[in-house]
Amino acid sequence: MSTAAVFGTGSWGTAFAAVLADSGTDVSMWGRRAEVVDTINAGCNEQYLPELRLSSRISATTDPAEAAAGADIVILAVPSQTLRDNLVAWGSTLPGDAAVVSLMKGVELGTTKRMSEVIADAGGVEPDRIVVISGPNLAREIAVKQPAASVVAAADERVAQRVADACAAAYFRPYTGTDVVGTEIAGATKNVIALAVGMAEGLGMGDNSKASIITRGLAETTRLGLALGAEAVTFSGLAGVGDLIATCMSPLSRNHSFGVRLGQGMTVEEVIAVTKQTAEGVKSCTSILDLARRHGVDVPIIEQVNAMITEGKSAQDVVGTLLARPRKAETG
Repeated sequence: MSTAAVFGTGSWGTAFAAVLADSGTDVSMWGRRAEVVDTINAGCNEQYLPELRLSSRISATTDPAEAAAGADIVILAVPSQTLRDNLVAWGSTLPGDAAVVSLMKGVELGTTKRMSEVIADAGGVEPDRIVVISGPNLAREIAVKQPAASVVAAADERVAQRVADACAAAYFRPYTGTDVVGTEIAGATKNVIALAVGMAEGLGMGDNSKASIITRGLAETTRLGLALGAEAVTFSGLAGVGDLIATCMSPLSRNHSFGVRLGQGMTVEEVIAVTKQTAEGVKSCTSILDLARRHGVDVPIIEQVNAMITEGKSAQDVVGTLLARPRKAETG
C-alpha cells in the first residue's frame, strides 16, 4: 500500500486524490489557502468539486513538509506556469526516493520546457523518478466515478507500474508507457486545439468544421512530438487522440468553453472576468508556438490561436487565414 502527497487542491488534484484513496492509497494534500484545506478536512472541496464526498483516507494541510512526510508518491497538480516557483519554495521537502508525478499539461513560458523538465530542473528530481499522467480525464466526470482511462508514463517502467498500482480504481484504468515526451506534448497542445474548436463552435460552425480542426490539430501535435523524439503511437492513444477529443468536445472542458466565448466575440480579458479563471491553453499557446519554431515545426492552428490570444486577432480572421493557406497532401 502506498502513501501519496498531492500538491494542489484544484479540481484535477482533488479528483485524482479521490482516485488514489479509492485505490487504497492514503493521501495528504497540500493547499495554499487555509479555507480550502479546511473544507477538504471536513470531507469536501466546496470551491472546486462540491459534488465529491472525500474519503477519510484524504487529509489536507497548508504545510508542504507535513504533506510530503512519508510519501512514496508525490503528485504535482499546480498550474503549470507556477510550477517552478512552487518547487523553489517547497521542492526540498519532497522525499528523495519518491516517484514524482506530473498532472500538469503545459509548456513553461520563456524556457519552453515540458513539465517533467521543470521538475528535474527546479526540483532537483532525477528523471527516472518522474512520471507523467495524461488522458481523457475531465475532473468532474471522474469525481462522480464515471469510467475513464489514462496513461502513466515514465522512463523507468517499474516506476510507472508502481504509480499505476496506486491509482487503479474500479472506475479508473491506468495504462503504463515510457514515452514521457509524447505524453506531455499531447497533453499540452490539445488545450490550444480545444480553444480553436470552441472558437469554431462560438462562431456557429458545425461538426464538420470542428472535426476538421481536431484532425489537423492532431497532425500538428504529432509533428511537434516526433520532432522532439516522441513515439508516433502515443498520439493515436489515450494521451493523444483520447484526450484531444474529450478536451475539444466537452462543455466541461475549460479550454473548450473559453474558446466558445472567444468565438462569440468576447476578448480574453472579458472571458477571464466572466469565468474567474484562465484556461491552460491561453497560458501555454505562446510557449508551445515558441517550442515548435525552435524545432522548425509548422503548427498553423496553434499559431493562429496565439495570434488571437496575444494580438487580438478576431476569430473570423483566424478562420480565413487557415482556409487560405496553400493546399498540400494530407500527410504533410
